[in-house]
Parts: sequence; C-alpha cells; structure tokens
Amino acid sequence: MRQAAAMLLGTLYALLAGLLWGLVFVGPLLLPEYPAALQSVGRYLAFGLIALPLAWLDRKALRQLTRADWIEALKLAAIGNLLYYLCLASAIQRAGGPLPTMIIGTLPVVIAISANLRDARRDGRLPWASLAPSLLLIAAGIGCVNQVELQALRADANADIGRYALGGLLAFGAVACWTWYPLRNADWLRAHPGRSPRTWATAQGIAVLPLALIGYIALWAYMGVSHDSFPMPFGPRPGFFIALMVAIGLFASWVGTLCWNEASQRLPTALAGQLIVFETLFALTYAFILRGRLPQPLTLLGIALLIAGVVWALRVKPVALPDTQADSAH
Repeated sequence: MRQAAAMLLGTLYALLAGLLWGLVFVGPLLLPEYPAALQSVGRYLAFGLIALPLAWLDRKALRQLTRADWIEALKLAAIGNLLYYLCLASAIQRAGGPLPTMIIGTLPVVIAISANLRDARRDGRLPWASLAPSLLLIAAGIGCVNQVELQALRADANADIGRYALGGLLAFGAVACWTWYPLRNADWLRAHPGRSPRTWATAQGIAVLPLALIGYIALWAYMGVSHDSFPMPFGPRPGFFIALMVAIGLFASWVGTLCWNEASQRLPTALAGQLIVFETLFALTYAFILRGRLPQPLTLLGIALLIAGVVWALRVKPVALPDTQADSAH
C-alpha cells in the first residue's frame, strides 16, 4: 500500500514537472531574434539568482553537502542545464516547435532502455516483455506526430531543408544531454535518501550561477569583438526578455527540478524516464496554442498513443534480480 502511494505521488510530481518544463519550449518561439546561447545563459543566470535567497533559507542543509556533492551538482548543471538548453533552443529556432519537441519525446524510450540496462540491480528490472507494449505505444505516438510535421515541411516551398536537418541534429544532442542527466541525478538522490530534493534543486541552481555568468560575459565580449549588431546585454526587447527568463528560471528550472527530484526519489529510474513524456505533451500543447490552431487528427492520435504508453508503463512493476543475475549484469 505504501509503495502504491509512493508511485502515485511520484507520478503526480512527474506530471507537474512536465507541465513546467514544457514552458522551456516556448521561449525560443517567443524570442526568435535572440541567439540561443543568450537564451541559455540568460535562463540559468536567472535560475542561479533565484536560488541565492533560497540557498540562504536552506543554508543548514546545503552546508552538509560534501565537495564531491558540489562537483556532481556542477556536472549536472553544465550538461543537464546549460548544454541541454543551448541544443534545444538552437533546434527550435531552426526547425520550429513540434519537430524538436517530438525528438525530445524519444527521451522516455531512450531513458527507460538505458535505465533498465544500467540500474536493474538497484531498482529491479522492468521485464522487457511487459515494458515493450509501453515503449511501442510511445514510439508509435512520436512517429505519428513526426509524420504530420514532415508532411508540412514537404508542402512548404520556402522551407530550408538544411536548416531543419540541423535543428533535428541539435535536438538529438539535447536528447543525449538529457539521457545522461536524469540517470546521474537519480543516482545521487537514491544514494542520499535522507537529503531533501529541494536542497538538491537549490544546489544545482547555485552551481549553475557562475557557469551562466561566465557564459554571459563571454558571449557579450564575443559579440563586441565580432562587431555583432545585436544589442547586448538584454537585446531589442529587454523588459520581455528579462521577464521571460525569470519566469522560466523560477518555474521551469527551480520548481520543475524540485518536482522531478521528488519523483526521482519515489519511482524506479526506468519508469521515471518514461514519465518525461508529460513534458512532450505539454510542450506540444503550448506550441499549438502559439500557432493558433488545433492539431491535425494524426497528431491527436499520436498524443493519445503517448498517453496510452504512459498509462501502460504505470502498470509495470519492477522485479528484483537475484544476486547472481545482478552481478553478471554488471
């Protein structure tokens, strides 16, 4: 009964994280004239500044983190935050919203397979036979939405195929970053069950602050040396840029990371990885709202398949490995 309650609460936290993380797909669409690098360092500079007063409130717990913990937080911030969002924002600016969103939508499949191969000893193995229908449903849903986007691309005489292809490649780079991030993040959280997920979210915000600040200064200096006409430091719409970065930094970065940490402490990594599909669903919703039109029937079918895959995944229970099997798996 307690395990079922933990699974339900973990799923709700993952749902809320997806709702908030979907917002990060909106920024590049609302700021198409802003370089992706500026949006990345701007978002995480805002996240780091927001984390400062939170760190003061949580200073007692943060003092308990070791040097190794802070190095891990720095790695997670660099790859799972800055590099991931740089790839994602660049992809969206080149290929639009839906295509990169659905490439990112492969994350549930990629993470579930990676975690099932990597973490079976710790979390138990999700039986492949039971997991396969969920993975197939999610993959079919992604395929449906991608088919619609590719048809629209072929119908557009002004479409830059090379630009779209580069956007797709950058989106796969974002997938690589965010396959690595939740696996490593879950490693730390599961190894420190007594530590607060809130503290760990704040620690990552503190860790990313100097990286984002250095990146911001370096980008500003590069634009000055290269005589780029883009008006630094805040671009042609400073008020809107600052407000959007603060909103994404607060809701998507800190609150979203907090919710994901709560989910990661309650759910097997392979299952939590599949629940990243919520981010894809909300990002698609926001993208179509910005387009001002309803998705096509095949897109709706794809979304339904994604939801069905998640529902199926929640029915799969991990099976503990015997010690001999677990040792041979590693």
